[in-house]
Amino acid sequence: MKQKRSKRIWFIAIPVILILVYLIWQAYSQPGLQDIPGNFEEVAFVRNEQNKGGVVRIYAVTVGDPSVANYDACADLFPTNDFNSITTIYFFDKSSPYPTSLTVESPHYDTTRYSALYIAKRRGTD
Repeated sequence: MKQKRSKRIWFIAIPVILILVYLIWQAYSQPGLQDIPGNFEEVAFVRNEQNKGGVVRIYAVTVGDPSVANYDACADLFPTNDFNSITTIYFFDKSSPYPTSLTVESPHYDTTRYSALYIAKRRGTD
């Protein structure tokens, strides 16, 4: 009787353990900025404080190798929300001056001092 019960526990425990291991592996194996060609690094971020309207996120990202950079793949890694949210990512050459702080109000950084290589916008759906 005891042997039959322990077999039943293992028949349940092994699939549960395998599912947990798979979920943990998936959570830690997601691609990041370092996995995309271009040597990207996030250097600044700002977000609106209240959520009565859509969420507004602004990012500044440096690019170490603009000749092979995949800007859209990088931009797809940044979060968006539903309900009129907008995420804007400004890409700057790492070898040139770039902003280390941003503002929610446009133009978000000093455009006379810094020049973006690429600007990507992602919108949430309704």
